[in-house]
Amino acid sequence: QVQLVESGGGLVQAGGSLTLSCEASEGTFSNYAMGWFRQAPGKERQFVAIISRTGGSTYYADSVKGRFTISRDNAKNTVYLQMNSLKPEETAVYYCVATRIYYSDYFRRTSNYDYWGQGTQVTVSS
Repeated sequence: QVQLVESGGGLVQAGGSLTLSCEASEGTFSNYAMGWFRQAPGKERQFVAIISRTGGSTYYADSVKGRFTISRDNAKNTVYLQMNSLKPEETAVYYCVATRIYYSDYFRRTSNYDYWGQGTQVTVSS
């Protein structure tokens, strides 16, 4: 069982930046591709980004490409999401996820992910 704990959410003005962190309890963190989803009120969970086990490959939703950066530190069992130029419509709960399957056709499927964190709230004010 892998436990994922997110941190770093908060309130930021439009155009601002935040960095989310997610620490995994599992010692075999490097066995998992790690990613982020988000869910705004009344909407479905939306894929944001994913990073491969070694960090050598990343993939982003088109809506965040060029503004968000996902990275990981396997020595610290931690994955990060650097978010720049935030928009009010990106207000959501952001979830950290883990999967053993790194296959592009599955990135956006919530069912692809074995473990989910509890989420951290990001609020972007206009």
